[in-house]
Amino acid sequence: MKFWVVALGLLLASAGVQAKTMVWQPAAGHTQVPIWPGVAPDLQAVPGAETVTVSDKLLAGKPVTAVSNVTRPTMTVYAPRGKNTGAAVVVIPGGGFEILAIDLEGTEACDWLTSHGITCVLLKYRVPSKPYDWHCNCRPHNFALSVSSLQDVQRTMRLVRFHAAQWHVDPHKVGVLGFSAGGFLVAEISTNFDRHLYAPVDAADKESARPDFAMPIYPGHLTKGDGKLNPNVPVSSTTPPTFLVQAEDDYVDGVNQSLVYYTALAKARVPAEMHLYAHGGHAFGLRPTANPITGWPRLAEVWLRTIGILHR
Repeated sequence: MKFWVVALGLLLASAGVQAKTMVWQPAAGHTQVPIWPGVAPDLQAVPGAETVTVSDKLLAGKPVTAVSNVTRPTMTVYAPRGKNTGAAVVVIPGGGFEILAIDLEGTEACDWLTSHGITCVLLKYRVPSKPYDWHCNCRPHNFALSVSSLQDVQRTMRLVRFHAAQWHVDPHKVGVLGFSAGGFLVAEISTNFDRHLYAPVDAADKESARPDFAMPIYPGHLTKGDGKLNPNVPVSSTTPPTFLVQAEDDYVDGVNQSLVYYTALAKARVPAEMHLYAHGGHAFGLRPTANPITGWPRLAEVWLRTIGILHR
């Protein structure tokens, strides 16, 4: 995961970079809403203020926008376009728990979901997220829970269900989609939804945090490559149906991340679908390229129909 942070850092450090100390804002017509009524739990000091960095070096023809030093997590709700399916998806960008690739793995995913009648809830979670902090040489092994980020995901899942009637969402059709570190968070919330990581703060925390379906895309932290599953993602029969995508030439997290997680899902008899491609690397998001892996969203749409989320 560190290499993804370094790679994106190099991209953002190239000529034409624009870094601004500011709070990221969604496009006009959308508003960020704080997910905690006040200070987030277990808030720890983060160096500097929230920073938005935009690189002029293009990835699949577009710049990349990264957000760092997030201490006030928010969610932005994107209403579905066309016929509302009643489904909602919490989107979790990646970035090695150091930054958030807010467009590549955030707003662009929301554009795809809303075009299919799905409400998208973009989560801007706390980064750097202890214990995954690249500012110091204090990082533990890759298997540790990203506690503050997972608190933010749990809280957001509960808020979506709490506001289901207001947002015209079916509380039984709420899923998660995450990329890289966000893919690990998808696995974490899929297996730790009942784990008490913070004291309830209001009525929303009476709702379930369990996803009804899950999509980890090029996830990390699920195995060290030894064929053993991360013990902090205890897959069981209550783990939701899952859709996995990864490239065999992903040398950041490695294809074994998906393989080991899929094997655990199959052993627990959790309905799962996995797509592996020879080429694609890491952090491709939904941006079109010449590689066949660029077609994964269409396969995801078919899967969403088979599990009853999208209309057939």
